[in-house]
Amino acid sequence: MERIPPHVLLGAYTEGVFPMADEGEILWFAPMLRGMIPLDDRFHIPHGLQRKLRKEPYEVRVNTAFDEVIANCSERDETWIDDVISRSYSHLHELGYCHSFESWDEDGLQGGLYGVAIGKAFFGESMFSRKTDASKVALVFLVEWLREHSFVLLDTQWMTDHLRQFGGIEVPREEYNKLLAEALAEDAEGG
Repeated sequence: MERIPPHVLLGAYTEGVFPMADEGEILWFAPMLRGMIPLDDRFHIPHGLQRKLRKEPYEVRVNTAFDEVIANCSERDETWIDDVISRSYSHLHELGYCHSFESWDEDGLQGGLYGVAIGKAFFGESMFSRKTDASKVALVFLVEWLREHSFVLLDTQWMTDHLRQFGGIEVPREEYNKLLAEALAEDAEGG
């Protein structure tokens, strides 16, 4: 498989399903508990990061190095991002559905994240850091960007301790599906 067809990938997201690669096979997931970062006042920036943000350690850019971001996200000992996943999301980026948020400094790209935007929902896929807090700064910028663009859902798929420090929560699949339907309907209504 060269890549997952965009209509299959986008359709899966609208149904609350996402892919991950495992030893050359594409597996599809819809967790019983779904990770989310609230876009309201429950979003929390840890105090140490707040201090760092005041110093503006990174310039955050959007969509200037998508392929570099996904390549860095895949460079882990254990990864679910293989060539099929990379090509699939790069194609979604070309179509305007997938976006990267990148932290840059004088030495270049230091961290970032990428994800899929459909309607008023953003599905965070992966993040990486070369320098301390670079991915966290990109995440804070992402939340601000989503708020400015009236998004109502930031899906993180799974919950981690890293995401909990930002106010990340888990919701049961049934509740998640309702929130997802609302985010997709709101866009269809021009909300």
